Amino acid sequence: MALRLLQQTDYITIAYDYGNDWLYANWHGDQNLETVQTGCGFMLDHLRAERCRKVLNDNREVTSMWADAAEWGGHEWFPAMTAGGLEYFAWVYSPNIYSRLSTDLTLQHTTRPIIVTFDDIDTAEAWLRQM
Repeated sequence: MALRLLQQTDYITIAYDYGNDWLYANWHGDQNLETVQTGCGFMLDHLRAERCRKVLNDNREVTSMWADAAEWGGHEWFPAMTAGGLEYFAWVYSPNIYSRLSTDLTLQHTTRPIIVTFDDIDTAEAWLRQM
C-alpha cells in the first residue's frame, strides 16, 4: 500500500492509499461509543476531502466489544458515508470474538453501501480492487 497519513490517534490511524484510491482505516485497542463515533467522524471528513468511494476498514488490532455503537453506525454513520460518496466498504474482522459480534450487529442495522466482511486483509484488498 502506498499510504499518505491523514489522521492518527490512540485508537485509529487513517490514511489515503493513492495507489488504490481508497481510505484505509486501521483501528487499534479497546473501542467504545466515544472512540467509534469520533473515529468514524474522522473517516467521514477524510472520505469527503479525498473524494474516494472505497474504504478498507481494518479491525485486526481491535481488542474489545463496542456494541453500544452498532445501532448508531448502521442508522446514522453509514448513511452519512453513503451520502459522502462511499460505495464499497471492505471490513476486516478482529480476531476478538466480541469485536466480531459488534461488527455483525452493526451490519444488521445497515442497508447501504455494499459492505463485505473478511478474515484477512489480502482478500479484502483483492475484493476492493475489483469493485
